[in-house]
Amino acid sequence: MNKAELIEALANETEMSKAAAGRAVAALVDIITKTVAKKQDVQLIGFGTFKAAKRAARKGKNPRTGEPLKIAAATVPKFTAGAAFKAAVNKKK
Repeated sequence: MNKAELIEALANETEMSKAAAGRAVAALVDIITKTVAKKQDVQLIGFGTFKAAKRAARKGKNPRTGEPLKIAAATVPKFTAGAAFKAAVNKKK
């Protein structure tokens, strides 16, 4: 499902216009992005948690030349699925 399909599904589920659903999806993504960028967690009980995680500096290798190179430390976004979400995805038929 892409963003347009998500907006259409939200509009159908909530009986709102596609334009309003598009604004709601855009606002949600923007809020989550800004909050995680501030290194704060966004926890949606039953769905999951979005958070910022630190990735340590490490050594890598240029695949073309084989030369070693340094990969800098970085802060990356991380999503951890909640129990209800995991159970829904893992449901056996």
